[in-house]
Amino acid sequence: MNWLEKDQHYIMSTYQRLPIVVEKGEGNYLYDSEQNKYLDLFTGLAVNIVGHSHPYLLGKLKEQADQFLHISNMFINKPAVRLAERLIELSIPGKVFFANSGAEATEAAVKLVHKWGSSQETPKKGIAVLEKSFHGRTLGVIQLTRQPGIYQDFPAADYPVYEVEAENLEALEEVLKTNQPAAFLFEPILGSGGIQPVSPSFMEKAKALCEKYNVLFIVDEIQTGIGRTGTFFAYERADITPDVILFAKGIGGGLPLGGMIAGEHVQEVFHPGDHGTTFGPSPLSAAMGNAVLDVLYEQNELENGRERAEYLWSRLEDWKNESEGFVQEIRGLGMMIGVVLNADASFVKTLQERLLAKGFMFNITQQRIIRLLPPLTLERAEVDAFVETLAEEMNALKERSVQ
Repeated sequence: MNWLEKDQHYIMSTYQRLPIVVEKGEGNYLYDSEQNKYLDLFTGLAVNIVGHSHPYLLGKLKEQADQFLHISNMFINKPAVRLAERLIELSIPGKVFFANSGAEATEAAVKLVHKWGSSQETPKKGIAVLEKSFHGRTLGVIQLTRQPGIYQDFPAADYPVYEVEAENLEALEEVLKTNQPAAFLFEPILGSGGIQPVSPSFMEKAKALCEKYNVLFIVDEIQTGIGRTGTFFAYERADITPDVILFAKGIGGGLPLGGMIAGEHVQEVFHPGDHGTTFGPSPLSAAMGNAVLDVLYEQNELENGRERAEYLWSRLEDWKNESEGFVQEIRGLGMMIGVVLNADASFVKTLQERLLAKGFMFNITQQRIIRLLPPLTLERAEVDAFVETLAEEMNALKERSVQ
């Protein structure tokens, strides 16, 4: 059997694979077993924020590996303490709980919300979320992901979930006033929901409503965080202070790492034994997290990434303007972009396959939206090559569809 056949034979089919056997990642590129080269424009679904095999990250990884790979949470984990300190400095006063993934971070938040809500003078239960939100697939949080086909076939944990349309403040206030949930949880940009940004105005007014009704205001920065949208966290474009921030993906530099930052008035909700995880955080992952912050701030990749994102947006907007309406919308922020075409899912899937054959990888969400999650290290020449090839292949596919 070849590798594709072995994958299908031995690994459960929970993902639809692209037919690529990856041998190496270097810089902004992946290389397959036949030494074909691909510009990676979805970076492990927003994980490889500074590309693959970044030499500084690898150096820090080896440095930590030479010391120890794992220790019990019964001991002080210096890389984790240092990373927590830096995350607090970059966000809100409070304390950090580390986990191994975004879903685990959300699980921790659900437990924190439940314990906090139970302790209130009038107990509060449940979480309000936005339509088309994505907050994980584990049983504890699957009902928070409001997308058809994800949560319907599985049992749900015993807490109510209230679904609210994004930007609809009247609906949100009605839920907060009538149902008295313990928390409102949202993504600043709905990722799997179609790269839909939430406006700063909505975030600010939603925060005010949460304060009015004594509801925790929780921002899911798992995909939007760690510099992807131009600021360290995407909520920073609004004048708000979250009660809890969830993070993962880009912070580990390619290794599993996630967690939540709990603000000062909820930082002591958990007591020893309330929650935990054997591997959270791995010293290796924490060391990589510190290295990612070094690259973003000490090596100026966050600032450089903003400039590169502006250039990518300008090229995409030019392409949209020349498409005669076929490119319906380009939305998102920074290096988190959704391209909506006036085309069906089959067209977009075929376009993805044609770009892959030309050496460009991108993701699709909501069946017909091109999702771009490039590294902050994307170069102008790479942007030019991608946009030009995308335009050529789209036009060729349109002509073939007409014939």
